[in-house]
Amino acid sequence: MTAEQMIDLIAKELNLKTLQVRNTIQLLDDANTVPFIARYRKEHTGSLDENVIRDIEDRIHYLRALDARRETILHSIAEQGKLTPELEAKINAAVKLQELEDLYLPFKPKKRTRATVAKEKGLEPLANLILQQEITEGDPIRLAKEFIDAEKEINTAEEALQGACDIIAEIISDDAEVRKMIRGLTFKTGMIRTAVKKTEGRTAYEMYYDYQESVTKIPPHRILAINRGETESVLKVAIEVNASQMTAEIENLYIKNTRSIFTDYLKKSVTDSYQRLIEPSIEREVRAELTEKADEHAIKIFAANLKNLLLQPPVRGKIIMGIDPGFRTGCKVAVIDTTGKYIEGDTIYPHPPQNEYLKAKSIVRSLANKHKVDIIAIGNGTASRETEQITAELILEMKDERKLQYVIVSEAGASVYSASKIAQQEFPDLEASMRGNISIARRLLDPLAELVKIDPKSIGVGLYQHDVNQRSLAKSLEQVVESSVNMVGVNLNTASASLLRYVSGLTSRTAESIIRSRDKNGPFKNRNELKNVDGIGEVAFQQAAGFLRIPDGDNPLDNTGIHPESYDAASKLLKKFAINDIAQGGGVLRKSIKESKTDLKALLAELGIGEPTFEDIIRNLEKPGLDPRDEMPKPIFKSDVLKIEDLREGMILKGTVRNVVDFGAFVDIGVKHDGLVHVSQMGKKFVKNPLEVVAVGDVIDVRVVYIDLERGRVGLSMKTEA
Repeated sequence: MTAEQMIDLIAKELNLKTLQVRNTIQLLDDANTVPFIARYRKEHTGSLDENVIRDIEDRIHYLRALDARRETILHSIAEQGKLTPELEAKINAAVKLQELEDLYLPFKPKKRTRATVAKEKGLEPLANLILQQEITEGDPIRLAKEFIDAEKEINTAEEALQGACDIIAEIISDDAEVRKMIRGLTFKTGMIRTAVKKTEGRTAYEMYYDYQESVTKIPPHRILAINRGETESVLKVAIEVNASQMTAEIENLYIKNTRSIFTDYLKKSVTDSYQRLIEPSIEREVRAELTEKADEHAIKIFAANLKNLLLQPPVRGKIIMGIDPGFRTGCKVAVIDTTGKYIEGDTIYPHPPQNEYLKAKSIVRSLANKHKVDIIAIGNGTASRETEQITAELILEMKDERKLQYVIVSEAGASVYSASKIAQQEFPDLEASMRGNISIARRLLDPLAELVKIDPKSIGVGLYQHDVNQRSLAKSLEQVVESSVNMVGVNLNTASASLLRYVSGLTSRTAESIIRSRDKNGPFKNRNELKNVDGIGEVAFQQAAGFLRIPDGDNPLDNTGIHPESYDAASKLLKKFAINDIAQGGGVLRKSIKESKTDLKALLAELGIGEPTFEDIIRNLEKPGLDPRDEMPKPIFKSDVLKIEDLREGMILKGTVRNVVDFGAFVDIGVKHDGLVHVSQMGKKFVKNPLEVVAVGDVIDVRVVYIDLERGRVGLSMKTEA
């Protein structure tokens, strides 16, 4: 497949113009990052967003790998002297890897099989006689006697016929047309059936002990649940089809003359081929494809949840106390200032077995007053609700001393961070157990800056994240973090190396170089100084500069998303309309351009930029230093506690979405366990994808529809009118 054919195919698949695809591929091949292309090369791509650019990137990688595999296969078959013009045309026309592998199967080196043994015994001519179906009179046994050869261990005519049938069975199994047909029928008509393998106590797989569902309809989360149950040896799994229908379809392809004396042997070969070779192979392929699609779906949900979590609004200008709850080892307490700097910490033991309840309150009260704490962030792990109870009581007791509020924060991954090299470098003098509560407090202060320090898989906003393809998951989550960091922008003078390494064009090494330069020379005064940092050349500067912010630098444009390559155009624009104050530039500019009825095309030609870049300049001048996260819903701050025993059916509550999955959303309403809004309770109309309705971090109104005190479960509905 030529490069142009690949471009045409991708354009058709994604419903894009060929020029958009061609330019995007060229930009990717020139080592431009996806965030840079999406933000600063809109004129080239036709303003494609990151998701479409990544789709193009994935497809071109796939097609190039497909082409490389095609060349390998053609070379292999040609070396065997079996490459016909017809076969070559089929191989060149294939656009899926599965099609290529099906065509290659008859020529692929095989282990020793029943068919290869039969061929070694010289039974291929007999197999061909059977396949040709030209002999309509006579006795198959008598014809087969000609192939008896004691030296080759063919002692009877029946053994000769069996060997010939083995050869035919493999020929049928290797037939690309047969495999494509059976694969399609299995997908169309197959049923996944599961049965219990062992029943020692209750398991999470009870609904699958005797279960069946159509291959075409089974949702991704059930595929992953079934796979896990099978891996844990709880379930037996099979795909059931109508075997008679399958063999009949194969017979229709192979039996051309029912008057042949070999018809019964050919039918026997078809049945054997299907049962012994085709069915097990196709079942593995179908299940692998179902798993692959389920993985892709689960990874997309995980990625969407992660992005929404990373883009939660920061809580600025507040002194925060983080509490990492625990029973046996106590609750770790840490206070951070408005910049995230650790001030002071302690350990309290308000819960069993110590029960130092009053002492714990005294320590928290003292730290809160001493450092003028505004908000207490409580981790949502073990002892979270018990710690919340004490905190609520203390806030009530302190109402005349200072105004305090608290919020429950997800602590997923805090223990991973606390034991990491990053945490050791940040807090070399603190024990690992004390670092987690600092992370909890910082997650409220600036979720993005803190969560980038943790392996995304440990953040806990997915479903079956340990079951899906780990390489694909890691790649997807890395892209999400990269996209989020560059969408928000990074303060060049305060960002950690963990945050900087995700900036377009930067690496872990250059991020560390920036930190060293900052420590040695002080804060950066302008973006151009970045070029003096070891390891950052013109290319890295071009990719990174627009995403780095300098709030109080020499040039106000350095605190915007305007790229340095567009500074000249921005300055000309401001000068043309006599605007000196950049902070007022955007709004005034837009108004001035409209009122003056300026010819936009002429203006763009004068500035030497395209319309998308022009719009970006105006938008950035309108809101310099804008953080897109500030437009997201703020966390719910509380001063009193709600227990599950306080709930009543029909109650309307505010809650924060913690996780979104295929079947609904888990919502924190302030009781010990998150409540579940099932997908059927998300709206009056049918909801297919919960992500179209809610996102992690959303603050929503919910109605309590059922309470299960024994299992600690709460059912919720977004239909707040009963």
